[in-house]
Amino acid sequence: MTSAFPQPSTAVQRFISTARQAGVPRDQLLAFRRVGYVPQSKQLQFHAAARMADHDGGPVDIGYGGARGGGKSAAVLAQLAADDCQRQDNLKCLLLRKVGKAAKEAFGDLLTQHFPPWLKYYTPSRNTLTFPNGSRIIIGHFENESDVNAYLGLEYDVIAIEEATQLSKQKLTHIKTVRRTSKHGWRPRIYYTYNPGGVGHAYIKKLLYDPYINHCETTSRFIPATVDDNLFVDKEYRRTLDGLTGWLLKAWRYGDMDIAAGQFFTTWLRDVHVVNAVPPIADEHTVWASFDYGFTHPTSSHLFMEDNDGRIFVLDEHHQAGWIVPRHAAAIKAMWARNGIAPERIWTIHAGDDVFSKKSNGRSIADEYSEHGISLRRANTDRINGAAAIIERLGDPVSAIHPTLFFSRCCVRAIEQIPSVEHDPNRPEDVLKIDADDEGNGGDDAYDSVRYGIMARARRELLYGFV
Repeated sequence: MTSAFPQPSTAVQRFISTARQAGVPRDQLLAFRRVGYVPQSKQLQFHAAARMADHDGGPVDIGYGGARGGGKSAAVLAQLAADDCQRQDNLKCLLLRKVGKAAKEAFGDLLTQHFPPWLKYYTPSRNTLTFPNGSRIIIGHFENESDVNAYLGLEYDVIAIEEATQLSKQKLTHIKTVRRTSKHGWRPRIYYTYNPGGVGHAYIKKLLYDPYINHCETTSRFIPATVDDNLFVDKEYRRTLDGLTGWLLKAWRYGDMDIAAGQFFTTWLRDVHVVNAVPPIADEHTVWASFDYGFTHPTSSHLFMEDNDGRIFVLDEHHQAGWIVPRHAAAIKAMWARNGIAPERIWTIHAGDDVFSKKSNGRSIADEYSEHGISLRRANTDRINGAAAIIERLGDPVSAIHPTLFFSRCCVRAIEQIPSVEHDPNRPEDVLKIDADDEGNGGDDAYDSVRYGIMARARRELLYGFV
C-alpha cells in the first residue's frame, strides 16, 4: 500500500538523522527552515549546544570554529536571529563584530548572502535588527578594543563575539559583566567565534579549548570546525588555506590553538634559505634597501634584489650599535658599493616610523640621513602581515613548496635572528619583541629590517602591479 504522504528524500533523512544525533530539537530545525537556513554537521552541534544553555547546569560560554572558513558568522547569526530571538519576546542581543571602515556594508552583505528575509528588519543607521516580537540584535562593530566600551554598563540577554581572540582578557571579562537578564526562564549566554592568534588567544584557549581537549567541559562547550566542515566554501579559498605554511597552516587551516610558544618561522632551513652565492644583478632587476634605527640598540640595514623569477635575495647587511648618523650612512653606502650598486640604482629605502619623529630641534633622524644622501621612506610596519609575508616567502621546502626568499651568507644577523624568533604568547600571530643585550647580541633589529624590506616589495606590487 502506497503512503498518502510523500516520503522525504535520502538526503533529507540523512540531515534529520544528523540533527537528532547532534541533539537539535524539532522546533529549532523548523525555525531554521523558515528562513531557508540548512545547518551543516558542525553547525548543528553548535546549535544544539546553544539549546543546552536553556537548562540549569548547561553551558553559558559556547565557542564555534577555531579555523578559517568553518561557517562561523552564518551559524552565529542564525542562532541569534532565527532561534533565540523568535522563541523569546523582547530578547536583547549584542553581536560584536571585528571589522574595519566598511562595517555596516559588511553586515548588510552578510544578510544579503545568507538571510535576505531579514533585510526588512535591519536598520543600518541604528545598527539593529528588530523583529516583530520586540526581540532585537544590536550589531556592535569594533575596530579597536576601546570601541567595545560603548556597550559596557548595559544588559544583554545574549552576547555573540566574533573574532573573540582580538579582545584582551580584561575586555572579555568586562563583557561578561553585561551578560545578564531579567526575563523569566531565560538563561543568558555568550557565543564566541575566533581564529587562533590575537591578544585574547591565551584566555580563549583556557576558557573554551582546554576544557574541550581535556574532556572536562562544564559551563563551556566548544565545537571545532575547519574549512572541511563547510561545503559552501569556494575551491580557491580552500586552496589558499591549503597553501599556507608554518603556524599559519596550523592556525588558520586546522585551528591549532597550541601555537603560542616556540619557533615562529618553522619552515626555515639554513641549507635552503642561505646561499653561498647570489645571482648576478642584471639591469632589469629591482634593487632596494631597508632600515631599522637604533643607537643603544643596533641600527640594521639590508640590501635586496629581486630576479626575473620573482625570487628575493637579501644581498648584504649593515648592523651596528652606538654609531652616529654620518658613520652609519658611510657604512650603508659602502655596503651598496661592494655589491656594485650605485646610490641612484636603489629603488627605495623603507624605514620604521621612529626615524620620522621630530626631535626638539624640529628635525628627525630621517632628515639627518637625507643630508648624507640616504633618503628614507616610511615602511609598512604592520607586524602581523609582515611576519605572514616572510612565512609565505620562506615556503616549505619539506613539503615541496618552493621558497622565494634567500639570504647571502654575509647577512649574519638576519640569518641568526629569523630562525630564533618566537611567537608572542599574547599575540601568537606576531613575533615576540626582544631587545639586544648590552653588547648588541640577540634582539630582533635585523628581523625588523628584513620585514620592512619584504613589505616594501608587497607595496610595489600593490602600487605598480609589479610581479
